[in-house]
Amino acid sequence: MTNITAYIVLIIAVILGTAANGFAKGAQGFTLLIPSILTAITIVGCMYTLSLVMKTIPVGITYASFAGLCIIATTIVGMYKFNQMPDIYTIVGLVLIIAGVLIVNLLGKAN
Repeated sequence: MTNITAYIVLIIAVILGTAANGFAKGAQGFTLLIPSILTAITIVGCMYTLSLVMKTIPVGITYASFAGLCIIATTIVGMYKFNQMPDIYTIVGLVLIIAGVLIVNLLGKAN
């Protein structure tokens, strides 16, 4: 797998991880069947795609990128789906996460 393909698969993992987070919120503590099943399916898909990415990109960079991007995406989903608006401190923290993901991927060297 090339680096470009690995990053495309990483984006798919982020989408699945973000979907899993949204479904988990909707599952209300896993008391609702359909959202609970969707949560489980998307989590398994997410972990599978992450395992594929880790064949090409080092585990630390993969997971740092996944976690940071998933936090950003989940925050955006929370804003639109659950009307959860971040305050200024949350926004500053999210900007720092974005900066960290960029630094890790563009400047970091881990083999």
